[in-house]
Amino acid sequence: MALGLAADSASRFVAFVEKVSGILRHTVRARHMGEYCTGLLAAPGRKSVEPMAAVTAPSEVSIQHQKLLHFIANAPWSDEKVMTKVRELVLPAIERHGPIEAWIIDDTSFPKCGKHSVGVHHQYCGQLGKQANCQVVVTLSIANHHASLPVAYRLYLPKAWADDAARRKQAHVPSTIHFQTKPQIALTQLSAACAAGIARGVVLMDASYGANKVLRNGVSALGLQYAAAIVPTLKLRKVGKKGELGARMSAKALALSLPKHAWRNITWRDGSADPLHSRFARVRVRAAPIRGEAKQMEETLLIEWPQSEAEPTKYWLSTLPAETPFRRLVDIVKMRWRIERDYQDLKQEIGLGHYEGRGWRGFHHHGTLCIAAYGFLVSEREKIPPSEASSPRVFAQAALPDGYRPRGASDQARTACAQLTRDRAPLNLRHAGAPTTEMSVLRTHEQSSCVLTQYN
Repeated sequence: MALGLAADSASRFVAFVEKVSGILRHTVRARHMGEYCTGLLAAPGRKSVEPMAAVTAPSEVSIQHQKLLHFIANAPWSDEKVMTKVRELVLPAIERHGPIEAWIIDDTSFPKCGKHSVGVHHQYCGQLGKQANCQVVVTLSIANHHASLPVAYRLYLPKAWADDAARRKQAHVPSTIHFQTKPQIALTQLSAACAAGIARGVVLMDASYGANKVLRNGVSALGLQYAAAIVPTLKLRKVGKKGELGARMSAKALALSLPKHAWRNITWRDGSADPLHSRFARVRVRAAPIRGEAKQMEETLLIEWPQSEAEPTKYWLSTLPAETPFRRLVDIVKMRWRIERDYQDLKQEIGLGHYEGRGWRGFHHHGTLCIAAYGFLVSEREKIPPSEASSPRVFAQAALPDGYRPRGASDQARTACAQLTRDRAPLNLRHAGAPTTEMSVLRTHEQSSCVLTQYN
């Protein structure tokens, strides 16, 4: 089954998939889950269902294509149970290098054409850096300094979709799914992770989530600490040594008012070439919204201002204890880079954005199995010798069967009539001034047949 894998990795992969698929309690679906995961790792190029069928069943591509398509798009198995099993299998490999330190909230997008794929809408697309037609998924990942793993994966359903009964029915959106903003989805995922007893970490989020006061308060209500990026216009009050509050001002104005001795150069980790370092300041503050200011707790405002920049570039609010070492605070907020690595590997190595179906169930089934395959690679990462590349692709891609050509691909075979092959240059190029040869204007019977063959 594990095509293209080294012998030792193949045996571990088979064991891993058997443990994950065992929760299905269905022999045929368990086999198809193993084949689908194999295709995600072994198929070259785009990881849509047909190429995966070609590498997992070369002798019956069409039949295998239909089986995998039904399994991923229609079979009623639980994404939550599969994600839970993957987490149980992979978490020990991550925690061998240290405890879980962070829970990372983020979203990722998939550019799309048309309007029929579930959840597709004209909205901000992070992959393109602009408004575009795309799908957006909200995720929650657990991480330490060694690795990270997504533990929740949910499509954001825009209000235009949530309120459209016809589109919901066509895409088979469950009746239990209602419109939620992305911060609301994130809070639901955090609540579920707490209920599941996942090892806790500091909740990290970018400014699109961190600027949401309701989300920050919801994180605290769950008993979690956070280090949330915020926008520089967020209004705050500086807390003095005796607890007195300063004037209400923006985070940016507060940062610019700090004395020179408040700033420190801090290195937080090694980069690909040089250690990563920048200039930071921190100050105790209270958020100062127009309403409910008195209810806001004391937090730490962390500010980054690289010496090469004319003004501060990043701001965070953190509920970590005031006595948290400065370098530790910087180290925690910078751990968000892990989620970017997750998305890069899931999209480039596993094919997270390659699903071509339009329905809710298939979209989430594909994402779940991509995360399962990625989880196996995370568990294998520590087995890669230090002298080798650290890429998660530790397996060779399987070769496609001879003569295989995906639907829609151009036919590379030559035309039946060689004289009409447009892509081949004539052997004898006539130079300027060369004598021309005489040619009859009447076609022979053989030439006429050739033309008819070309256009029939």
